[in-house]
Amino acid sequence: MRALNWIFVTAAALLAVALLSAANKPETAWSKDELDQLVSLSISSLPPLPADPSNRVADDERAAELGQRLFFDTRLSSNGEVACATCHLPDKLFQDGTPLAKGVGTTDRRTMSIIGTARSSWQFWDGRKDSQWAQALGPLESAVEHGGDRTQYAHLAATHYRAEYEAVFGKLPDLAKLPANAGPVDDPKARAEWEAMSPADRDKVTGVFANLGKAIAAYERKIEPGASRFDAYVQAATVGDARKMQAALTQDEVAGLGLFIGKGQCVQCHSGPLLTNNEFHNTGVPAARGLPTDAGRLSGAKKVLQDEFNCLGRYSDAQPQQCGEIRFLAGDGQSQLRQFRVPSLRNVAQRAPYMHAGQFATLKEVLDHYNRAPEAPQGHSELKPLGLNDAEIGQLQAFLGPLHGNSRPSLNRYQCRRGAGITPTGANDGIESG
Repeated sequence: MRALNWIFVTAAALLAVALLSAANKPETAWSKDELDQLVSLSISSLPPLPADPSNRVADDERAAELGQRLFFDTRLSSNGEVACATCHLPDKLFQDGTPLAKGVGTTDRRTMSIIGTARSSWQFWDGRKDSQWAQALGPLESAVEHGGDRTQYAHLAATHYRAEYEAVFGKLPDLAKLPANAGPVDDPKARAEWEAMSPADRDKVTGVFANLGKAIAAYERKIEPGASRFDAYVQAATVGDARKMQAALTQDEVAGLGLFIGKGQCVQCHSGPLLTNNEFHNTGVPAARGLPTDAGRLSGAKKVLQDEFNCLGRYSDAQPQQCGEIRFLAGDGQSQLRQFRVPSLRNVAQRAPYMHAGQFATLKEVLDHYNRAPEAPQGHSELKPLGLNDAEIGQLQAFLGPLHGNSRPSLNRYQCRRGAGITPTGANDGIESG
């Protein structure tokens, strides 16, 4: 009897060892090259935040705190109802979830999330700005976004932010005799007032305007992507921890990851830890009904070269040799026609609708488009049919879900100060989304 018991105990022990070995065996055997590629896509590979030589206060914490207040201030608009956070809502991953952005009017494009945009050389879908601070200035003067003007914003700074502004940028110029509303904007009266001002007055107001953009950029610069289930999977895969791998991703999600780096060819554009190459491509996206023809990067490249707030402009803090991206930018290549910036895929499943004008309502529609590779409405599409079947498309879509991670400014002490003109968004007052 004792011998029989010993046999049973021994068999049970061997079975336990076998089960443990099976549990510790990775369910997907990645090659070294594949594992290296997964690591390159992981947030653990995110390099330090690059410097912005065009903005001398980019990493000034006082500027970031001022910028955070400006980001939520609805007084930075013509109707007192639109702030940066109106379209870049923290609880919606710093975008708005609508096909077209809506400020004082409706734009022709989708709001891009600002998470991680400090790591991109170009801003907007067409790259018409080359820094976060220059990007922040565009909507402020747009007739359909904030709808305001330069002297309006300068007076606001002098009345409500003088101490904070002067602590960062130095003494504000005397604005007492300048009109309440003036600027190179679409409004005829404001434009006439602007043209009637002296060049010296226009310059000092524009300097204040540019500084407000630099403060906003100092805040936006803190908004970085957070780790996701995908990142937990990669971390586990690098040490061969099968249990954590299985806890991080389902079998369908792992299969989708294999397609993402393989047959789906997604990494050709969605590479690196932000899952974007930050370049511009024509992928045959259909034109949005009822909107003007959109030339994409072709028009954006021309605009950034002419922008008074670009890296080479007089309001930039950079030396010309520090502006390599724009110095070598070609702005007249027809190959740029209808190219649009590749967005990050982090948090993508929570950011419907998709494409530059919200043409696709679901990720399934996006994947079907890439699988079919239709002709572009203008220019040359870079897509070729992928030949994915329905099951593979489903697996690829499944993988995109685990790319979601909380995103927050890296300095958590920034709180939205409640008061006149400031619109807090969510319980965390602009600190956390997701």
